[in-house]
Amino acid sequence: MNFSEAVGIATSSLWAHKLRSVLTLLGVVIGVTSVIAVVSLINGANRYVTEKVFRLGADVFGLAKQPSIVTNVDDYLEFQKRKPITYEDYEAVRELCRSCTEVGASLGGRVETKSGLNSVKDTNLRAWTPQMAQLYDVELAAGRHINESDMRSAAPVCVLGWDVVENLLPGVDALGKEIRWNNLPCQVIGVGTKLGSALGNSQDNWIILPLNTYRKEFGSPRDSLRVTARTAAAARIQVTVDEVRQIMRGRRHLMYGAKDDFSLETSDSFLELWKSISSTFFFVTIAIASISLVVGGIVIMNIMLVSVTERTREIGLRKSVGARRADILLQFLIESSTIALVGGALGVALGVLVAKLVSWVSPLPSAVQLWSVLGGLLVALSVGLFFGTYPASKAARLDPVVALRSE
Repeated sequence: MNFSEAVGIATSSLWAHKLRSVLTLLGVVIGVTSVIAVVSLINGANRYVTEKVFRLGADVFGLAKQPSIVTNVDDYLEFQKRKPITYEDYEAVRELCRSCTEVGASLGGRVETKSGLNSVKDTNLRAWTPQMAQLYDVELAAGRHINESDMRSAAPVCVLGWDVVENLLPGVDALGKEIRWNNLPCQVIGVGTKLGSALGNSQDNWIILPLNTYRKEFGSPRDSLRVTARTAAAARIQVTVDEVRQIMRGRRHLMYGAKDDFSLETSDSFLELWKSISSTFFFVTIAIASISLVVGGIVIMNIMLVSVTERTREIGLRKSVGARRADILLQFLIESSTIALVGGALGVALGVLVAKLVSWVSPLPSAVQLWSVLGGLLVALSVGLFFGTYPASKAARLDPVVALRSE
């Protein structure tokens, strides 16, 4: 019996019991759907985070009192004991770092912005030196960025994100208008281009002020700046990071062998942390989804055993007219694999649909990749082969004389 004939016999047998076949493949459908949906959502989130959330380039790094993301309470308490990064530290790095092409400093926080009766709460404050706009590639739809003159004079000027303009100054030209942040006035000199949202959070609800303007009104010795620097080439970023590390260790008078009491972070640091978090979530979710595949495989094995019992006389008859063990084994393996593969195909289609639906009704992005589709089909086929092996071998071992006596 050739392979195509075995496929024909297997599919006709499955078609003869349509309802049973459909119920059998439900476990595989659910398992593969879960896997494809999770993989698509995580791939989409990884791509989105890489492109839009962590916007630092490969040639940019940051110096701060502590890492941007702290996952351990003990580490957090230790970081709180560190000295703040001061304005003098920023000036020292800017002056002494020979391989840095740009160095900027910033403070952050949340403020309330107002204009007349309109207000926006929880606006992202960006108290920046002029270099920060270039370091973060902030594009403007109108006006200009803050400059060194604004910085030196602590000028009451500001650049607004798109959401702030739409809420505070709707329908008018914002340039030259006055708004208030924490009840302090500033003149609008620039408006950022619209960026949209990232994972459900607006990227346009911000206000940029000269760093010295903020320090003049709310400055405190306990404020710790974040210094951001760019190196001449991404391939030499570690050289520049080491240079800044030596500058800071010299200023802190740290002895050889003593740990750094500051943090240096590159864009790779953020991405590696995100990938470790997302990969942990990925493996946990896949492990849970795999339970459905195992259950589906057990159901396939059970149904195939029932099928072997029902078709004992058929097996005996086929053996009596010359069918070999390998022919019987192949027939039943094809049946179990066909059930699983059909279930896998339906699962892939539903998984893609679920991922797109989640992206449509929520801020979570999705990205369907070819390897995940092929992987889902391969996993389904493997389940069919693995759980179909025992029923197929049982059918192949039947004695034809005993099988023909079966009622």
